Amino acid sequence: MSDLRLGPLLRFVDETSATLWVETERAALVTVRAGDATGQARTFAVHGHHYALVEVTGLAPGTRTAYVVELDGTQVWPPADSPYPAPVIGTLEAGRPLRMLFGSCRVSVSHDRAGNEQHGVDALRAYALHLAGDTSAGVADDEWPDLVLFLGDQVYADDTSEEMKAFIDQRRDPEQAPWHELKDYEEYAHLYRLAWGEPANRWLLSTLPSAMIFDDHDIRDDWNTSADWRAQMEATDWWHDRVVGGLASYWVHQHLGNLSPAERAEDALWQRIRSHDGADELDVTAEVDALADRADREPDSYRWSFCRDFDTQARLVVVDSRAARVLTPDRRCMLDDAEMAWLDERMRGDVDHLLVGTSLPFLLAPALHHAEAFGEALAQGRLGRLLKPFGEWARQAADLEHWAAFQDGFQKVGRMVVEVAAGERGRPPGTVTFLSGDVHHSYVALAEPDPASGRTAHSSIVQAVCSPIRNPLPRVMQLATALAAYGAARPTGRLLGGRVPRSPLRWRLPRGPWYDNNLAVLELRDQALHLAWSRGVDHGEAERPVLEEVAAVDVPLRR
Repeated sequence: MSDLRLGPLLRFVDETSATLWVETERAALVTVRAGDATGQARTFAVHGHHYALVEVTGLAPGTRTAYVVELDGTQVWPPADSPYPAPVIGTLEAGRPLRMLFGSCRVSVSHDRAGNEQHGVDALRAYALHLAGDTSAGVADDEWPDLVLFLGDQVYADDTSEEMKAFIDQRRDPEQAPWHELKDYEEYAHLYRLAWGEPANRWLLSTLPSAMIFDDHDIRDDWNTSADWRAQMEATDWWHDRVVGGLASYWVHQHLGNLSPAERAEDALWQRIRSHDGADELDVTAEVDALADRADREPDSYRWSFCRDFDTQARLVVVDSRAARVLTPDRRCMLDDAEMAWLDERMRGDVDHLLVGTSLPFLLAPALHHAEAFGEALAQGRLGRLLKPFGEWARQAADLEHWAAFQDGFQKVGRMVVEVAAGERGRPPGTVTFLSGDVHHSYVALAEPDPASGRTAHSSIVQAVCSPIRNPLPRVMQLATALAAYGAARPTGRLLGGRVPRSPLRWRLPRGPWYDNNLAVLELRDQALHLAWSRGVDHGEAERPVLEEVAAVDVPLRR
């Protein structure tokens, strides 16, 4: 096992193929054997680390096939002494209802009594033990998730654990900037090992397909909240290495596995890796860093968003709501023109469910939505130039940087949703559902078109938020968010005399908020969209939590 440094992670899986990601200790030929299907890839190097992405084809639809990983012909996964079931590749099957886990915000700290007392039980690890049958009778094959969607803050680059701090202490002086925050690619690589290396979670990630999108803490709190924030960061002598290291490591560890083999084939850098046929390992350090640097400076040069269809039952569109922002004060938008056009093309009906993953909730609790819209009006000078500095200060101090605080983008996407639900973009789906995280509490929002639009929704418009997986909200903030959840978000803004545009939607929160460390499941059923949130509960055995349901909601389908 010493030659397998991290992974395998089971990433993109469809009806007949699977992609697996590994980090190895040395250059090697990586082979994955799953029944009669075999895939191979040579490692490539980035900053002295060795990675491989192996594509396995020829799998049968709707099957669960055990697999092994070999390095240069020697089996390295699963370990001979593993207490967990054999890892498997579970392929999709047309017509079988989709079952998907989702959640966000997970710190990488110990799973002992001290870690649980400070950060609560890790819901991901509790789910891993549940699936493995370690704390239950096990899970039937037809109850296994088809995918787990991580909606941001997979790693915390700016709020590091004691283990991460110890690693930093060995490399550099933490009294100098960026202190105990991450500095470069090497530190990111170590942080991913801490996030994904715990045995139960490592087993889960080896046997459940995963998709991921970043949020701010993957880079730094409030990443790209405003032009002023960005200028402050760029004025430091450490930010450039941080953002390049963060995006480069994200491309390697998270982004590549989100893509199908066909989509990766369109990525120029991946094709350089894939087509390399030399005897020596290809080192793409310079190319990956250049991609990350350019993506930061020119957001429209690279797309982090991705989309996939699950036959006609669902389309999942996962949106980058961080790197693609327009921060120009007089034309701020959550998405730049190219990203908005890409999303517009995919916001279509003719599927049973349209699922939109965005790390930041599209529909906040009503009071929070109005506060953020008001904050943007202040920061842009719509209530007087003298109040602009206060508006920018409040924006950063209170994290007022969700969709509501980027009203141009909120309006455009809101109109897309209404048009899809009204049947103006193909057959209306049963639901248009936003899946989100970030806010460290969970809730359900139900929306309708603004009555003034004259449109009737033929789809249920839903938002399901699951946050955190492991990073609880302080109690004082719990009280504030609970108060903000009351009432309904009206589409007017009467108190501001039209300085905040009229919303295409109005909504309410029929369930929530709740504050447990959660992992949520979405099931596409014949008559309803089923949502359920579960937490890990420590009954005196800190390292053996059991899974317990916290809340469940069935959203009826409109036909």
